[in-house]
Amino acid sequence: MKTHNESDLSENDYGMRVDLITKVFGANAAEDFFEKLPPGAKSLEAYTALLHSYARSKMTDKAERLFERMKDANLSIDVLVYNEMMTLYMSVGELDKVPAVAEELKRQNVSPDLFTYNLRVSAAAASMDLEVFKGILDEMSNDPNSNEGWALYRNLASIYIDATQLVGSGNSLVEAEVKISQREWITYDFLVILHVGLGNLDRVKDIWKSMEMTSQRMTSRNYICVLSSYLMCGQLKDASKIVDQWHRSKAPEFDISACNRLFDAFLGAGFTETADSFRELMLQKSCILTSRASDSS
Repeated sequence: MKTHNESDLSENDYGMRVDLITKVFGANAAEDFFEKLPPGAKSLEAYTALLHSYARSKMTDKAERLFERMKDANLSIDVLVYNEMMTLYMSVGELDKVPAVAEELKRQNVSPDLFTYNLRVSAAAASMDLEVFKGILDEMSNDPNSNEGWALYRNLASIYIDATQLVGSGNSLVEAEVKISQREWITYDFLVILHVGLGNLDRVKDIWKSMEMTSQRMTSRNYICVLSSYLMCGQLKDASKIVDQWHRSKAPEFDISACNRLFDAFLGAGFTETADSFRELMLQKSCILTSRASDSS
């Protein structure tokens, strides 16, 4: 039983209803509600809420059909819709479909946001495609909407790739017999980097806690990611806690060679002060960082 006349509801109200029905009764109930709406009530907000419902439930086929319906309806599709489709493809492991969505976004002259770039960067990193990865970062630097947060994201993403030797390392990085795939770990890492770029350090802590709570062991890359994030933000106390935690960890064991690669990555990217802070921090932990550049000289 409706408590309001249809005319009393705004476009946003319909989207909120779809979202609420999804949370309480599930995606199928949300779909039933949406399909019974009069044509004029099927707003962009309502479509987007149903798309989000499908994406959360990993209903790829239904999401793709709805996406096509949205285009046929001549709606002014915004960046949130494209991000939703890319998020879905990342979650189901269909990384090859992410670039096509990004290209369509460009053709429609929709301005990407940092979430858009993060999804594309994550997909490229998880696909071990260094050339595409670097190309996306170049796009970011030339984007007129680029700001300090985006610049921090680009720098951290580049440092992550250099320090973890992720791309081009072959099968040595594939973790055998684990439930959490390499793709999922990489997605976690870039989610950390995303929220650093957005200035949400509290979310970084929340994500790290959720990673710790998984039943599967983390990798050295995960530690390098969050450690570099805190160091780049000048959060030395938090960085120190991560190093201590890594020292206590048995899986993975503390890896001084990974720290040396991070030290080199900071120097290579021109962040000398950050590298110096990292070296001083490690000295306090009785660890001496060495640079490959100094070793070869």
